[in-house]
Amino acid sequence: MGMSVTISAAAEQDAEQIFRLQYLCFQSEAALYGNYRIDPLVQSLDSVRAEVTSDCVFVARLGEEVVGSVRGRVTEDGSAAIGKLCVHPRLQGHGIGARLLRAAESALAEERGATSFRLFTGHRSEGNLRLYRKVGYQTVGTSEGTDGVPMIVLEKPAGTYAATA
Repeated sequence: MGMSVTISAAAEQDAEQIFRLQYLCFQSEAALYGNYRIDPLVQSLDSVRAEVTSDCVFVARLGEEVVGSVRGRVTEDGSAAIGKLCVHPRLQGHGIGARLLRAAESALAEERGATSFRLFTGHRSEGNLRLYRKVGYQTVGTSEGTDGVPMIVLEKPAGTYAATA
């Protein structure tokens, strides 16, 4: 009998598992761009710990193992910046990423007052773009990441998070 994946707010003790999972998950993105200095791969464990403490961070668990994660924070303009969504490669394609995204959107809107959601993904990251568009995000522009990767900026209004179930 298999276990089911649960989604919950991250705790401080999850930081190391999130850090290791992020490093594993973003290898394929790094390969896609030929750039192994992308932000998720060079982020320090202390920085991840700080985000878990201050930001809105959710994890997906399979038993005790963290198999997915997402982070968000409300910016000065009232929008929520959502980032570093990742799901363990062996569990991708089962809706865990969408569930994590919904949990973060819900908390950011209801608990932190976000009026819209914004996220960035690499311009070649077709799987990410498919997911984000499927749950209601629309392309609003482009930018360049601090790591030099061309990014697509996507947004959606906060009132639509419940409709992404």
